[in-house]
Parts: sequence; structure tokens; C-alpha cells
Amino acid sequence: MLPAYSIIFFTVASGAGYGLLVMLGLAQLTGLTNTTSLDFRISGLLAFCLITAGLLSSTAHLGHPERAWRAFSQWRSSWLSREGVFAVLTYIPLTLYLYFSWFESDHKLLFSTTSLAIIVLAIVTVFSTSMIYASLKPIPRWHHPLVPVQYLLFAVCSGALLYLAIAACSNNPHSNLLLPVGVLVIISWGVKFFYWKTLDNKDPNSTIESATGLGQFGKVTPLDAPHTSKNYVQKEMGFVVARKHAVKLRVITLALGAAIPTILLVSATMASTLLQAGLIVLASICLIVALLIERWLFFAEAEHVSILFYGKPPV
Repeated sequence: MLPAYSIIFFTVASGAGYGLLVMLGLAQLTGLTNTTSLDFRISGLLAFCLITAGLLSSTAHLGHPERAWRAFSQWRSSWLSREGVFAVLTYIPLTLYLYFSWFESDHKLLFSTTSLAIIVLAIVTVFSTSMIYASLKPIPRWHHPLVPVQYLLFAVCSGALLYLAIAACSNNPHSNLLLPVGVLVIISWGVKFFYWKTLDNKDPNSTIESATGLGQFGKVTPLDAPHTSKNYVQKEMGFVVARKHAVKLRVITLALGAAIPTILLVSATMASTLLQAGLIVLASICLIVALLIERWLFFAEAEHVSILFYGKPPV
């Protein structure tokens, strides 16, 4: 599939924003931090900005962005529509969250209720985003049970790292969370690595014989190409990243996303306050860059069964 940069930015930015909301909700419910602290307030504003920027960028992929509102009517059958509905609903507790943290922090019960709502809606929204891809049977690499798991894990671990970075820079470090977040980062990329290996070793689901229904007569070979020049399907669905490049990019993402952040987080546990803040910020940057590359690969390595009619290998 041809990677759309607006969608790559959307899934990474909004995912980090929703993950940050989950962290804020858990921090408030567990009493991990003071809800009037500067790091809590800044984290809430950053989450709002990341989610909004991501959602706005997603409309750039539409042929007619002004018609995006029509997608909300199909929530009964479309995961894209459900994602939009839940994304809008999340703004209600998010707005209350920002208001309470800045002006009415003494309303503990309302704050806790809002925290629960924001955690649930953030998780459901990220899950809906992942199901847009995981529900597509014609794309075997997306139609996989680990796709929603990856989206949720990457959202939470990126949000957690951002929260730790903001807290450390606000002179309110949560040193006791550094190792648990490091473990979460390793688990997230471990799932991604297992997903890659599973699909690499899996036999193709679709062939030209199964696509045409003529497999019972033997091997099927097209007599001629369907078109004399490249069309939309070939450009959008037939984009292929070379295997050698994909392997290199995978190694880079694992280094930037798993190895380096883990080393930095472990080092931060033994560092001074100022150095700790710098290490966590660097770990956050490495993870976000790795996620951008990973998400590009997520689209670039996906193959639609329609390319079989153009003489492409089985998918």
C-alpha cells in the first residue's frame, strides 16, 4: 500500500495523545501526582494538541475533507465512523479534565469520574482506529489479531514516556515509573517483532487461482495486463517496499524504539534530576521517530489482493 504521510502522522500523534490521557487518568485515580501540578496541566494540554493535530491531519487524506462529517452516520457498520464518533466524544471529558485541573481541582469525585471516562474513551478510540485496518480481509498483513494490540501498546508506551518527560522537566520526576515503562516499551516492540516474524513465515492466503476461482483447472496465468498504463489500483494498492529495505528499516525501528529508550530509561534511574530529564526526553524522541518509521512500514509492507490481477506474487 502507498503510505499516506498524513495518516502516519495522525496514528502516531493521536495515539501518543490518547496514551497520555490514559496515563493522566491513572495518575489521578492512583494519587500518583498532584492534579494541580504544572506537569499534570501541561500533559493535559499536550494531549489535547496531539489529538487535535492528528485528527486534523487525517482529513488531508480525503478527496473532499468538507464531507468528512458524513462518515459519522455510518457508525453501525464502519470502524472509521466509530473512530470519529469516539474521538469527538473524548473531547467532552477531556475539556472537563483541563477545566478541573486548572480551575476546579477540589472536585475530587467529578475529577475521578472524568478520569474513568477519559481512560475508557481513549482506549476505545485507539482500538477503533486499529480496527479500521484489522477488519480489512483483502489485506492479509492488516487482517491480524495483533494489529489492535500493537496500536494500543504503542499508544500507551509513547504517552507514558511523554508524561515522564514532562514530569522530569517540571522538576517532579517519577523515578519509580522508569523501569515499568521500560518494560512496557520492550513488551510493545516484542509484540511487533513477533507480528513481523509470524507474517514473514506465513504461507500466502490469496493467489491468482483463489482470486479467480479457477484453481481447480490448474495454474492460472493472465494472458495480458488489464491496463496499458498504471491506474489508481496499481499506484495505491501495488506499492511495494524492497525486502532488503524493509529489513533495514525494521532494525532501525527496533534500535530507536526499543534498545535505545530502554538503555536511556535504565540510565535515568541512576542519574541526577537534570540529567534524568534529558535522558527521558531523548528516549521519548527516539520512540516517536521509531513509531513514525514503523507506521510507514505498516502501510508499505501491506499488500492488497487486487494486485494479483496485475501479475504480482501471492499475498
